[in-house]
Amino acid sequence: MLTHAIRLRLALLTGVLLAYGCGSDSGGDVTAPPAGGNTVAATPALAFTPGSITIHAGESVTFAFGSVAHNVFFDQQNGVPADIGGNNANLSVERTFGTAGSYAYQCHIHPSMHGTVIVQ
Repeated sequence: MLTHAIRLRLALLTGVLLAYGCGSDSGGDVTAPPAGGNTVAATPALAFTPGSITIHAGESVTFAFGSVAHNVFFDQQNGVPADIGGNNANLSVERTFGTAGSYAYQCHIHPSMHGTVIVQ
């Protein structure tokens, strides 16, 4: 019999694997996350992983949504890319950051989820 802690760890691992492994090719800016790329996973454990990512101006970040629906809303400031609204599950969405700065974001479905993209 699995303990609660082991079940929780298995659920988290499954969510991370789903977040990185499930893409969609429905067009637009929905893409599969690049291998080893600048990817942030929105996990079933209600966390963005990693919580902070550093990139260079002009690079993109792929937000990988697993089996639990999430969205991404950026704090309003100059140079911020478009929000990723809706209820996104089992797909990945890319955003490009053209201006140096620190861009905070959160999930409006799960307000405790937040992260930062640092652009150098």
